[in-house]
Amino acid sequence: MIIVTGANGFIGSVMVWQLNEAGFSDIVAVDSVGLNERNLLKKRQYSRFLAKDDLWPFLETKEAKEQVSWIIHMGACSSTTETNKEFLWENNTYYTQRIFEWCTRHEKSMIYASSAATYGAGELGFDDTTDPETLRPLNLYGESKVLFDRWALKQKNTPPHWYGLKFFNVFGPNEHKKGPMASVAYKAFHQIQEKHSLTLFRSANPKYKDGEFKRDFVYVKDVTGWMAELMEKRPRNGIYNMGFGKPRTWLDLASSVFSAMKQPMKIDWVEMPENIRGQYQYYTEAKTDKWTAAGMSAPKWPLEKAVTDYVQNYLSKEDPLL
Repeated sequence: MIIVTGANGFIGSVMVWQLNEAGFSDIVAVDSVGLNERNLLKKRQYSRFLAKDDLWPFLETKEAKEQVSWIIHMGACSSTTETNKEFLWENNTYYTQRIFEWCTRHEKSMIYASSAATYGAGELGFDDTTDPETLRPLNLYGESKVLFDRWALKQKNTPPHWYGLKFFNVFGPNEHKKGPMASVAYKAFHQIQEKHSLTLFRSANPKYKDGEFKRDFVYVKDVTGWMAELMEKRPRNGIYNMGFGKPRTWLDLASSVFSAMKQPMKIDWVEMPENIRGQYQYYTEAKTDKWTAAGMSAPKWPLEKAVTDYVQNYLSKEDPLL
C-alpha cells in the first residue's frame, strides 16, 4: 500500500498515474480538496480517498501499520504569495514532521516535496548539498519548506529511506486547476489560443534583458519518473534537486509553445508588478551532480519535446487530464 498526499493536485495526481503505470493500484489518495470540488483522479486507480485530516486516524489503524510501504507527501499550500505564516507552518512544516515521525516509528519510507524556492535569489547557488541553515528564501512559502529540510537533517532517527525533493519549474498535464500558480506554459497556451499573442513581464533587473531571465523548466513526467526510480533504487537518504539541470529563457519557452501550436511568435510586454519585484527569481539552475553520482537517471524530456507533448496531447484535448 502506498499513500500519496496532494493526490488530487498537480504532481500528486501525476504520481498516481506513474504508480498505476507501474502496476500499483492499492493507493490511498489524500487531499484537502474533495473529489466533488475537483477530480484529477477520475482516470486513475486507487483504493480509497481521504480528506487531509482523516489521514491521522487511518495511520493509527492496524491496516496502515502493517500494509503501508511508502508515503509520498506532495500535499502543501504551494502559493508563493501566501502571507499567513502560521498557516504555512501548520500546513507545510508541521504536517510533514508528523508524517516523518510516523514513518520513523513504523519503519516506512517517505518522499516529500521541498522546493527550489528554498534557494531564495540563488546567491548561494542551487546546490542540493548546501546546508539549508544558510539558505534565505524570498517568501514565506519557501521559508515553510526550508524549515522542514533543516529539521529533517537534524534527526538521528529517520525513516529507512527518505527523500526531500526540491522541485524547480515543473509543468505538464493535470496542472489546469492551479489557478494563478499554473505554469507559464499552461498560461501561454490559453493566451495564444485566445488572442494569438503572449504577455510576458519586462525585466526589472538591469542584468537581464526582457524575456532572457532563465528558469530550470522540468516536465512533470520526468519528476514522477524520478520518484518511482527513488522507490526502486533507494539511494542515500537526503535532499535532491528535481530539475532539468539546464536553464532556459522565457523566450525559449514561448517559442516552444508557439511552435507546438503552429502559430507565429508574438509577445506583448508589460511591466513587472511592484509587489513581486523584490521576490522574483531571475535565474534558477538545478545542480544535479548529487543525483547523477547516486546513479539516478538523466531527464528524458527536453523543453521542446515536453512542450510539444503537453500542448498537443493534453492542452489541445477536450479533457486535458493525464
